[in-house]
Amino acid sequence: MQAWAIGLMTGTVLDGNIDIAAIRTDGTVVAEFGPWRLSPYRQEVRDLLAEAVQAALAWRFEGPEPAIFAEAERALTLAQGEAVAEFLASEGIASSEVAAIGFHGQTVLHRAPTRERKGDTRQLGDGALMARQLGIDVVYDFRTADVRAGGQGAPLVASYHAALMASIGAGQETAVLNLGGVGNLSAFADAERVLAFDTGPGNAPLNDWIKRHGKGEMDRDGAFSLAGTVDEARLALLLEHRYLFAPYPKSLDRYDFTAAMADGLTFENGAATLTAFTAGAVGRGLDLLPVRPRRLIVCGGGRRNPAIMAALNARTGTQAVPAEAVGWRGDAIEAECFAFLAMRRKAGLPISFPLTTGVSEPMTGGRIARAGSGPD
Repeated sequence: MQAWAIGLMTGTVLDGNIDIAAIRTDGTVVAEFGPWRLSPYRQEVRDLLAEAVQAALAWRFEGPEPAIFAEAERALTLAQGEAVAEFLASEGIASSEVAAIGFHGQTVLHRAPTRERKGDTRQLGDGALMARQLGIDVVYDFRTADVRAGGQGAPLVASYHAALMASIGAGQETAVLNLGGVGNLSAFADAERVLAFDTGPGNAPLNDWIKRHGKGEMDRDGAFSLAGTVDEARLALLLEHRYLFAPYPKSLDRYDFTAAMADGLTFENGAATLTAFTAGAVGRGLDLLPVRPRRLIVCGGGRRNPAIMAALNARTGTQAVPAEAVGWRGDAIEAECFAFLAMRRKAGLPISFPLTTGVSEPMTGGRIARAGSGPD
């Protein structure tokens, strides 16, 4: 049954924003796009999350969880709940009109599986607390069940990308690229099945390079990358990384590729080289597909960087266009996705698949915290 759902997303780039989007859906098609917005965290919440991420990197799933996780989880849950309450009030939406909230939470650490062990993933977010706070069913912890079943736990956006592509009549000639902290690609394997995997870094190494040099939070308008020259010899070596040739399904943590790839280069040349590597890694990913697409629809923050878009066009052999070129809302897609996945979870539909996360058969995932009660 079609109903309104709200999706929440905060990316691994820690840009300080909560993405909030409403869609009307049954988890198979999108009947209507509702309002959306970016809602900033208070600075103290941003600082707490950054500290939690650093603690996670030191922890690396060994021993008890860092104590800061509980503090950060409560703070971000309450902050996102407050943002949803303000969103509903300003848009004139009653909580009774919302069937579910898809609450992704904040990824602080993700480790892909190997032949020797299953993977691990940790997102901070207390769905039961948010459900009590808002009086709305909350679906959360989307990745753990997939990882426990031997899957990658990511990417989960493929079923939503497939629904969007179907809505514009796109087939195997088109793929969707999301560029957040990590890049991930969705495409049709055939007429019915969708595939997805992480291509390599998105914006994270470039953002970290900019911050390390005290030049701001990001390469705004691609100015630094466009002023530099790509170190083609170094880029060629980077593009031989074994991950880029590994078969999908596969996934990455935000810190698997870092700004250290540009160490020793000048600031601008480092920015240019990191940008070129993000694009080149996408090109390697496209080479793995059963049919190489001619068009890339780019969503996520990376699409707003002219240097990244130019590099994608120059280095992948495709026409890279922003999501808005096909009528999509590029900044809202990830949040919309988790609204979509929340409705799929409530309907008992699968959210991960053999060709997206590597599970042995399609499976649902996520926990449901019912309004006024605990999690299912």
